[in-house]
Amino acid sequence: KKKDREEGIEERPVTEEQKARIAELRRVYEAKLAEREILYQSARRKAADVEALDKVEEEYRRDRERIASERDRKIDEARSGKA
Repeated sequence: KKKDREEGIEERPVTEEQKARIAELRRVYEAKLAEREILYQSARRKAADVEALDKVEEEYRRDRERIASERDRKIDEARSGKA
């Protein structure tokens, strides 16, 4: 916070509306991650060999990163009042 003040970054408190929006975004993305986990577990059981399993795990990792990144971006937008 001190560094932000030194750099001239203004700190604004989060409104109740923004807090509600952020909480809703977290719930939605938690559900998306849970859904992806279920699909991953199913695909993992069906993987026929090590190569197929590696592919499933890589897709799962990428999907989790994408979903988390999207969630974080939307939360930042909600905090700044853009959403």
